[in-house]
Amino acid sequence: MTGQVAGAVQAATLGRVATRYREESEEIDVRVRFKKQFRDTIQEVENIPIVTPLGKVISLGQIATVDKGQGPIQIGRENQSRVVRVTGNIAGRDLGGVIKDIKARLGGIEKQLPAGYFLEIGGSYDQMQQAFKILAAVFALASLLVYMVMASGFESFLHPFIVMFTIPLGIIGVVLGLLIAGRPLNLPVWIGVILLAGIAVNNGIVMIDYMNQLRRGGVEGKRAVIDGAVTRLRAVLLTALTTVLGMLPMAISTSEGSEFRAPMAISVLGGLTATTFLTLFVIPIIYSLFEKISFKKAKTS
Repeated sequence: MTGQVAGAVQAATLGRVATRYREESEEIDVRVRFKKQFRDTIQEVENIPIVTPLGKVISLGQIATVDKGQGPIQIGRENQSRVVRVTGNIAGRDLGGVIKDIKARLGGIEKQLPAGYFLEIGGSYDQMQQAFKILAAVFALASLLVYMVMASGFESFLHPFIVMFTIPLGIIGVVLGLLIAGRPLNLPVWIGVILLAGIAVNNGIVMIDYMNQLRRGGVEGKRAVIDGAVTRLRAVLLTALTTVLGMLPMAISTSEGSEFRAPMAISVLGGLTATTFLTLFVIPIIYSLFEKISFKKAKTS
């Protein structure tokens, strides 16, 4: 009986789609409901006819009390639980910063919620969190594949490990580049970091490979490290400079779609710039430590 009464009230006030009017390729719903003067006051709502299971017609006011009040227009559910969604758009700010402010404002409210109630942030933020997890896994997989390729090329597990130190050096440049450009950490930046994982190792490969060639040629370890760093300086700088100059127009672009391209280019540009200059000093030091090459002058007796 309750469902029948609710259906009758809904049909009278909101109406029901009786048929569809088709015009060429478009279809328009035809909704049937009471006229405005028969559904806009409490008295008229009380007069809505209800057909009983016995076939008799009675008015709504005979079986229910009609009163004004507040309630949801519709009941939303997610995972069989009722939910109330508060939505909004962002303008002029990054998503992460806005969510941080929202969490700070809602922190006190969440502790005061009664049992069975909780706050959850979803939408674009939830999708961004999921994407970050996926990209982090992709970054780890890319680093592993780069290491495996270098290990097969160097025929050593140690030297590729030394080259892999260029990746964290590149992360330093990514952070500095984003700070200077005033860009937030977002998905394009993560994509740029993944690209950087494959690009940054080039400088280390060039340097370590030449040091190994010198040592195989009989050059003493200390001299091989110094000559390798000095000789490959031009090749390292030219290799990095071509990529940096190629990424520069994309990094400073303000054309359509630059919101995606610019952060990616800034991360690659900043990371590659930092790893290029740091590689010239850090990689020879790490190489000498792993190969136990001492630069201390021998004491004369």
